[in-house]
Amino acid sequence: MATVKKYTGRLFALEVLGILVALLFLIPFYFVIANSLKTFPELAANTAKLPSSLYLDNYTKVWSIMKFPKAFFNSLFITVLANVGLVVISSMAAYRMVRKASRFNNLVFLAFVAAMVIPFQSIMIPLVRVASQVGFMDSKLGLVACYYGFGVSLNVFLYHGFIKSIPLEIEESAKVDGSSAYGVFWKIVFPLLKPMSITIIILNSLWIWNDYLLPSLVLGNPELRTIPLATFSFFGQYTKQWDLALAGLTLSVLPIVIFFLFLQKHIVEGITAGSVKG
Repeated sequence: MATVKKYTGRLFALEVLGILVALLFLIPFYFVIANSLKTFPELAANTAKLPSSLYLDNYTKVWSIMKFPKAFFNSLFITVLANVGLVVISSMAAYRMVRKASRFNNLVFLAFVAAMVIPFQSIMIPLVRVASQVGFMDSKLGLVACYYGFGVSLNVFLYHGFIKSIPLEIEESAKVDGSSAYGVFWKIVFPLLKPMSITIIILNSLWIWNDYLLPSLVLGNPELRTIPLATFSFFGQYTKQWDLALAGLTLSVLPIVIFFLFLQKHIVEGITAGSVKG
């Protein structure tokens, strides 16, 4: 007969602490959403107060000023294309390094791991020079290629650990049945990588969708602006339109928050499964 765990005072205290921490993390969302529904004078008077009425004109103005549908499509195009390439490139590279272990492959993997600790600010000036020489400037595809370079290191690292948890016998059985090396990977291994692939897609999407610095360096054409770049248009040298900026910020984070909440359970599943074997 299964024993029922006693509800103790320590467990109650931990639950209360967890609720308080959750509320602490929700405070910024309150300030953003509440102040986006205020007029600028009301916002300037008291930022912590609830709005006296739902002032939705901020959102209609932002939709027009930001050219939100265009900025949304640009962000979506870059995020989706970058994710597809990163998943394909990183999974294939990690699979090769794990299944064809050699001194060279180990060195390449160490190079990927080492690249993870290099701060972006230290290489952004050389990046701009290289991007201009190869024709990546003012190009959404050029920006996607830059994301491939910066994102592949972490992705290979995560896939590398996950692939070690896949039994080799499954692949050997497929090879005995006459499957090619590519067939083994795409039909057997890649479907088993689904938890880690979803984890990587979520992490990459949160990074790429909200990234401001790299698009600001590569995309100079206003028609190519992503949502973070469009939101920054409310901050000038002499004026800061906080009421409009907060409304734009709410519109910009809403799609990625919904996406994250829909798939966030797979993050723990993917990372935990990838740590089964060292």
